[in-house]
Amino acid sequence: MENTDQALSGQGHEATHITRGAGEPQPEKVLSERVVTVVRGVSVLLILAAILTIFRSLPFDQVMAAMKNWIAELGFWGPVVLTLMYVVATVLFVPGTILTLVAGAIFGLGIGMVIVSIGSTIGASLAFLIARYGARDRVAQMAQGNRHFGAIDRAIGEGGWKIVALLRLSPALPFNLQNYLYGLTPVPFWPYVLTSWIAMMPGTFLYVYLGHVTGAAIGADRERSIAEWAMLGVGLLATVVVTVYVTRLANRKLKEQVDEPAEIGVSSNSDESAGCDESPDEELATSQSKSETSIGSTIRLAAIAIVLVGVAAYVRIHASEIERSLAGMFGPPSVQMTEAYVTNPSGTSVDHSALDGLLHTHVDDAGWVDYAGMKTRERELDAYLDAISHVSFEKIGRDEKLALLINGYNAATLKLILENWPVDSIKDIPESQRWDAERWIIGGNTWSLNQIEHEQIRPNFAEPRIHFALVCAAVGCPPLRNEAYQGEQIDEQLQQQTEYVHRHATWFQFESDETRLRLTQLYKWYRGDFEQADGSMTKFAAKYSSELRKALGAGQSPTPDWLPYDWQLNAIKNKQPR
Repeated sequence: MENTDQALSGQGHEATHITRGAGEPQPEKVLSERVVTVVRGVSVLLILAAILTIFRSLPFDQVMAAMKNWIAELGFWGPVVLTLMYVVATVLFVPGTILTLVAGAIFGLGIGMVIVSIGSTIGASLAFLIARYGARDRVAQMAQGNRHFGAIDRAIGEGGWKIVALLRLSPALPFNLQNYLYGLTPVPFWPYVLTSWIAMMPGTFLYVYLGHVTGAAIGADRERSIAEWAMLGVGLLATVVVTVYVTRLANRKLKEQVDEPAEIGVSSNSDESAGCDESPDEELATSQSKSETSIGSTIRLAAIAIVLVGVAAYVRIHASEIERSLAGMFGPPSVQMTEAYVTNPSGTSVDHSALDGLLHTHVDDAGWVDYAGMKTRERELDAYLDAISHVSFEKIGRDEKLALLINGYNAATLKLILENWPVDSIKDIPESQRWDAERWIIGGNTWSLNQIEHEQIRPNFAEPRIHFALVCAAVGCPPLRNEAYQGEQIDEQLQQQTEYVHRHATWFQFESDETRLRLTQLYKWYRGDFEQADGSMTKFAAKYSSELRKALGAGQSPTPDWLPYDWQLNAIKNKQPR
């Protein structure tokens, strides 16, 4: 009787065990799945936020500007070169994420998608052919080390391009590794290419869109409205949600299609009277294995999010130091400002009256230029440029040299616009004809505009105020004075010019209540020059703002932010409040 009770008790326990295995999900399991879902969702949002913060904190605008200029120089070949770079990166196992972001930031969503889609598809196709015909043994060795490959190979043999599509949509295998492994499978080449191209679209769209958003965030030439930012944000969020949803669907379907032999057909040799293909214990073990895999991937995703948030926080806090260390790589070169010339009051003076007359007539008090009117007097500008080309640079004193270089720079910029008139922005002029063209003769020397500024003025004059006197023909530049600079008045004119800039919101904004300081990006580009003069950008700017001086005196330390730099032409037609 006791044995019978024990047997019944054992059967009862077994029945209970079976019921739990085959019934509804246990509360603990449901809670665990919800926690995993929440953690994954929060991790994705943190990763995106961290990437945006890093892009906003570092001088990526200068990097993008340098890349844009380089690609613009290539003309039609610019997108082609970026596509070829993507192909090479794909074949060489170099992650294409950065190039994808760059494509979106530089070319926008449409052309960026075309570049990345073509580049990734061609690269994937070449890797496939290399694996199938060129390096089969080497790739086979790689495949042996991947525990999923055997099951994937069998699944592709049965499902063909459908399995390829699911794998492309799923992160089960790294993208670059997939390209080579498929060459060892029985999938035909053209179905593989077409399927890969289509299935890679969601991921491509996500990263190109992210690059487009970050490019808008760091490279805007104007202040975007709240509605525009909202649209960009909603579009990015929708893209992430759709991509994650598609990925989860692909993962679920892939698990149904790709299983190890030990996990399928388990009951093929079992007695039919067992009544099921998989015992409750085996089902529970399989469920636990999948749960552990899901938890493991979630932990890895959360770890990546935590690391990126930490990096973003560090970059945000130390942005100034990082920008300083990167200065000169993609922006203006850093220099040591010194006074290389002596004042010589008895030296030769330079006649700037021809330029002075043109500026009085065709530039208003706010610095807006009547280029159409000046075009009718272009010969007078040519005559002035010819006259200063014959000046003996060595015979004039320090102040005359500085006035000559500033006027020569501004006159050459005016000539550049008139040569290409009509034009909407100086950036519409090819780079080779713009700031790096060595064609301007001043004082018997032939220089480019960049050489005048970075090799002749900045290293030889300890005078950061020149950044508010040199004009690049853009709305965001300091205004062009409607008079020429004169050697005997140069200090007074530079002081007036710098004060003007710091009285107008286009270049300087300070709200004492919020201790919010916003500066023209000239401060960011030439940070080192202002620091050499006064120890910091803020202290230099405070010399021209009583409110900022008062705030610094009260112990406040506002962190500078940057105003948008508008590259529209500083023409009368673009006139707007300063």
